[in-house]
Amino acid sequence: MRRLEDDLENSRRIGGGVQRRMIYRFDHFELDGEKVELRASGRVVPVEPQVFALLQFLIENRDRAVTKDEIIDKVWDGRIISDSALSSRVKSARQALGDDGAAQKFIRTIHRIGFRFVAEVEAGVKKPLLTITSNEPAPALSAQPASSLVTGRPTIAVLPFRLVGVAGPYATLPDALPDELIAQLSRLRWLFVISRGSSFKFRGGDIDMGEVRGALNVRYCLSGVMELQGENMTVTTELADTESGGVLWGEAFHTKVGGVHEIREEIVRAIVSALELQIPLNEARRARMAAPDKLDAWSAYHLGQQHMFRFSKADNALATELFQRAIALEPTFARAHAGLSFTAFQDSFLSYVDDIEGATAAARRHAETALELDPLDPFGNFTMGRSFWLKGDLESSIPWLDRANTLNPNYAQGRYARAFTDPMLGEGLSGQQHADMARALSPLDPLLYAMHAARAFSHAVRGEIADAVLWIDRARRSPGAHVLIDVIGALLHGLQGNEAQARECAAIARSRAPGICKEDFFRAFPFRREPLRRQFSDILVKYGF
Repeated sequence: MRRLEDDLENSRRIGGGVQRRMIYRFDHFELDGEKVELRASGRVVPVEPQVFALLQFLIENRDRAVTKDEIIDKVWDGRIISDSALSSRVKSARQALGDDGAAQKFIRTIHRIGFRFVAEVEAGVKKPLLTITSNEPAPALSAQPASSLVTGRPTIAVLPFRLVGVAGPYATLPDALPDELIAQLSRLRWLFVISRGSSFKFRGGDIDMGEVRGALNVRYCLSGVMELQGENMTVTTELADTESGGVLWGEAFHTKVGGVHEIREEIVRAIVSALELQIPLNEARRARMAAPDKLDAWSAYHLGQQHMFRFSKADNALATELFQRAIALEPTFARAHAGLSFTAFQDSFLSYVDDIEGATAAARRHAETALELDPLDPFGNFTMGRSFWLKGDLESSIPWLDRANTLNPNYAQGRYARAFTDPMLGEGLSGQQHADMARALSPLDPLLYAMHAARAFSHAVRGEIADAVLWIDRARRSPGAHVLIDVIGALLHGLQGNEAQARECAAIARSRAPGICKEDFFRAFPFRREPLRRQFSDILVKYGF
């Protein structure tokens, strides 16, 4: 108990708001909680984030055995994981220390209970950390390395908005809107959101991103200004990278003061959708600057995600390799398994591989694994739903896609997937509504071409061919459009009798994929209504498919 009392004394607040950070020394190792480093004889030992979190938790509780449930709650945020995943992390922790299951020099297995750190540990003070204990603006803090390593996710703080003008009855809005944003962003399983109890300590005028980063240990910060001028209100928001201080994204929303509540949902939806796009893009940019052998699991995942949205055979293969690397580093990384389902889907959907059945099975298998690891992740539910397309089982896809949209109502990919599914089942109007919602949620989405194509299908099944042609042409002009979009272009122009345009689309499609045929089209888009299938089939055959 003496050791625990010493630790508590060292970490106690002193001077009315100074907290000491700990560094733990044992054998020839140091575990530095501030730098998130394990060092052996002064040299950094590479460890995966969850391994570090596990070691830190065991050392901090070394006076007792900790149960498996406690470890899962602390290291995995309470997610459901297998015993083998926990054993894998313990094994990795032992290997980092030169230990093993036989010697158990540092980490001892306590049968039927859990684990205990058994080596002698010297706990020392690292250096003071000022803590904020009032509603006043935060005092100046030296910038510390932003780190989401322990959580394994990008981290963000949403600050209370600054009010300019006389608020009157709307004085609560600068807090209410960020509070709603925190609630909605917290539904994103890949993002770690600081609670308002901490982030709302930062109020007032100019906010120093270094202070936010140092105090809250976040990589991203969302701030905003609400300006009232007579009957008009402008809400301006910006997303900043706390490390560089640079602004990654900004937007302004205008409304009448009396109508702010009517557009509040629109503002929140627009901001959440923008962050779903901008943060992964920045994570991928950060990953590209790292040496390939230095990528951690999340960096590899985000870089893989960027490649998978380029919709080429080479990029899809590279994305698959990066997701596999992420899983090698973090076997329980649910989103990386969902990423593998996405790339396997593309292998089958776009015939990137010869073994179509194998790719189809892989899309389902990886989606199932993602859901076993994190059943509440919309991306995992989305990939599970799409895997049923490859077998033509559209009805079974709908509950999974609806679940993705329920888990995150702002999830544009889930909406666009429903926008494709409904027309294939003959529901044109609902498909159009889902397509419009998807485009509203993410107007710069890498799958924007697919949203346009889904809207085209929704018009086609209702016999509105002129409208369908307009939307498919938009899809074909959008960045990243894959070869099947050109096939749809040939089909819809053919249905309208635009002979020259139909042949042009068909020629482009064959130049991109010489062997593409109508079977590829119907395997990708298993339309149910037989008269429509026959009509589509006749047109595709006419233009060489």
